[in-house]
Amino acid sequence: MRIIMFAGKGGVGKTSIASATGMKAAEAGYKTLIMSLDIAHSLSDVFALNKGLMDKNKGMPVKVADRLWIQELDINEEIQRNWGDVHRYIASLFNTSGLDQILAEELAILPGMEEVSSLLYINRYAQAGDFKVIILDCAPTGESLRFISIPTTLEWYIRKIFKIERRVVRYIRPLARRLYEVPLPEDDYFKALEKLFVRLEGVDKILTDPAITTVRLVTNPEKVVLKETQRTFLYLSLHKMCVDAIVMNRILPGNLEEKYFDDWKECQRKYMRLAEEYFHPVPIFPVDLFKNEPLGKDNLTELGANIYGERDPTRHFFAERPYEFQQKDGEFFIRIKLPFLTKEEVELTRLPEEVVIRIAGFRKHILLPRYAARYKDVTAKMDGEYLNIVFGGKDHGKEKT
Repeated sequence: MRIIMFAGKGGVGKTSIASATGMKAAEAGYKTLIMSLDIAHSLSDVFALNKGLMDKNKGMPVKVADRLWIQELDINEEIQRNWGDVHRYIASLFNTSGLDQILAEELAILPGMEEVSSLLYINRYAQAGDFKVIILDCAPTGESLRFISIPTTLEWYIRKIFKIERRVVRYIRPLARRLYEVPLPEDDYFKALEKLFVRLEGVDKILTDPAITTVRLVTNPEKVVLKETQRTFLYLSLHKMCVDAIVMNRILPGNLEEKYFDDWKECQRKYMRLAEEYFHPVPIFPVDLFKNEPLGKDNLTELGANIYGERDPTRHFFAERPYEFQQKDGEFFIRIKLPFLTKEEVELTRLPEEVVIRIAGFRKHILLPRYAARYKDVTAKMDGEYLNIVFGGKDHGKEKT
């Protein structure tokens, strides 16, 4: 199976590019699904489907062309399918605080519920082989990063907190009922979380396997957008995601003769050159600005041809592992690609079972393999675009580099 994620800043044209890629993949003979990961779904609008404003087909796939389906999740349906006990407990907490029942149930739809539901579908489709190609139309950058970090975050929570929390609540629940009115979660709540985690097992390997999943960053030739694209590229590298192409969208056509646009065209050429420097050797696909909105299957087919030409859109246009573990001569290495950074911008903290990397306000926990956690001595240095972390010695402890 092939998974292609389209990510980038809001408003750069991700949904149109993802939809055009899905159309071209289906035309090439692949059974294809385009899944929206954005709470503000717009796939139906891009395909110009004759549907109601809030009609999401109860979150199930809708066939839009030969070998092509789209899926826009409905969080209320997903709560019934996956979040029943968890949602009921959180709603009861809000209700206890004095909120009315309807408002409590709305507030109990927490950030992350829709992303986890999307991951459950991806894992299920991958295991069942329902589709040959899955196109993921991501939300704007911040929410996309939360989506790809959820498997690691849940694994950390299950390993570090979950069992202790479940045990503590079991012991103090009888006493708490006599002392105050705020309800503690029943065991069904913990069973529901555990069941969700079991159903997610393996999805992190799918998303971080460059043979299966790659990311295509959609951007525009503008300073602010290009800076955001650099940051996204960096964060994706920290999450072991392989970026195999940059789609430079909405370029003013060269044959546009109006003098009003001359300065704009020159500015775009400048940022195109910068993008080539920033992201080399990752290929950049330039896409001219359409005369009108690329809506409907015919326009999306034309857009797909503009992006890929005769190329198969599902191929891997670039392959590289952003970070990898190595062991050599009694030492353990982590080599991480951190483009665009200097050593002063990276802070590394060594904990007994993990390494924490901090870059400005971003933090990434890397759980160490058991055999690596025993090493105490840690050194780190930047080598071009790569951060090399070297572990040596036998007794582990806590160190900061």
